[in-house]
Amino acid sequence: MKIHEFQAKELLAKAGVAVPRGIVAKTPEEAQAAYGQLGTAVAVVKSQIHAGGRGKGRFKEQPEQPGVVLVKSAEDAAAHASRMLGNTLVTIQTGEEGKKVQTLLVEQGLKIARELYAACVVDREVAGPVIIVSSEGGMDIEEVAAHHPEKILTEAFDPVYGLEGYQARKLAFALGLEGNALKNAEKFFRQLSKFFLDNDCSMAEINPLVVTEEGELLALDAKVTFDDNALFRHQNVLAYRDLAEEEPSEIEAQKWGLSYVKLDGNLGCLVNGAGLAMSTMDLIKLHGGEPANFLDVGGGANVDQVTEAFRIILADKNVKGILVNIFGGIMKCDTIVTALLTAYDKIGIQVPLVVRLEGTNVELARKMLAESGKKITTGLDLTDAAKKAVASIA
Repeated sequence: MKIHEFQAKELLAKAGVAVPRGIVAKTPEEAQAAYGQLGTAVAVVKSQIHAGGRGKGRFKEQPEQPGVVLVKSAEDAAAHASRMLGNTLVTIQTGEEGKKVQTLLVEQGLKIARELYAACVVDREVAGPVIIVSSEGGMDIEEVAAHHPEKILTEAFDPVYGLEGYQARKLAFALGLEGNALKNAEKFFRQLSKFFLDNDCSMAEINPLVVTEEGELLALDAKVTFDDNALFRHQNVLAYRDLAEEEPSEIEAQKWGLSYVKLDGNLGCLVNGAGLAMSTMDLIKLHGGEPANFLDVGGGANVDQVTEAFRIILADKNVKGILVNIFGGIMKCDTIVTALLTAYDKIGIQVPLVVRLEGTNVELARKMLAESGKKITTGLDLTDAAKKAVASIA
C-alpha cells in the first residue's frame, strides 16, 4: 500500500525521524495561510499524488505550472495553489493520463549544504532488510546504479535488533559526514531502519536526504510503501489509504479476493497462481502480444470469483480477447470449467476466449468445454494457447 508524502512524514516524525515543518493545504487560502504560519522567507508548495517526478511534471490544464514550486510570499503560494489544485499533473510515472491533485504540502525552505539518498528495503539476496545510502541524492537511484554503482552503499541489518550504531557510523563516515552531521546521521539511519521494521514497510525511501548548513539531516522527500499482508497489524496506516489514487478495478478485485493489476495491453489473462500468471504474460509477449492485466484467481476460486474476474477483465475497454490458463493442482480442472462456463453464461463474453487446462481431471474438463457449444478455443499447452490467443486478436 502506498501513502502520500505528507502522510509518510507524519509517521516518520512520530517515529523520531527528522522531517521539515510542513502544513497540508486543500485550498489556495489554506496554502496562503500555511506560508505565514511557517514563517520562513522561502517555502515549497508540493503536489501530493502517488507518483514520482512531480518537480519536473506539468499540469494538463496549466502547462507552465510545475508540480513542485518554490514560493517567496503568501500571495505567491496562493497563486500557485490555485493552478495546482483540482488539475491533472502528468509526470514520468503517471503516464499521459496523469493524476488529479487534491492536496498540497506547504513546507519550510531550508539552507541545504548537501543532498544524499537513504532507503530501507527487503533484499532477497540477503533474505532480510538492508539500508541503502548514496552521496548522489535528488537523482533516481536507478540512474546512479547504472552509471556510478560505486557511489551506492548497502548495509544489511538484523530484523530483530535493527541497524546497530557501528553500522550507522560506518555509513556516515563513508558519506564523508563530519561533526554534527555525523552524529545526526547515526541517529537518522537508526531511526529510519526502526521505522521500517516497526511498520512492516516494503520500502522507506528518503530522496533527497538533506544536510543543512547547521549539520541537521532531514527527510526532504519521503516515499513509503507497506506490505499489504501485514496491514491488519497497522490500522493507523490503513487509515491513510487514498482510494482515489488507486485503480478502481484493482480495488474491486481485492473485495473478491483476487490479485489483479491493470496493464496497458489488449489480451486479458485469467490464471490460477502468481508464478503461472507471470509465465503466461511472458509467453504472450514472446509471441507478439501485450497482456492487459495480471490476474491470479488463486487455488480455490469459486463461481462467483471467476465470474467477477471475467467482469473485471472485460471492464477494460482495451481488452480484445482473453487467455485462461489453469493448472488443476489444488483445484480440479472440471471444477474450474464448471465455474468458467457459468461465468460465460452470466456475462455473455463477446471477445475471443482461449483456454489452456492441465492437471487433475483435465480430460473430463476438456470434454466439458468441447460439448458446451460455446465459442471457446482450447490450447494443447501454454505455448499453443498463447499463440492462438495472440492470433485471435491480430
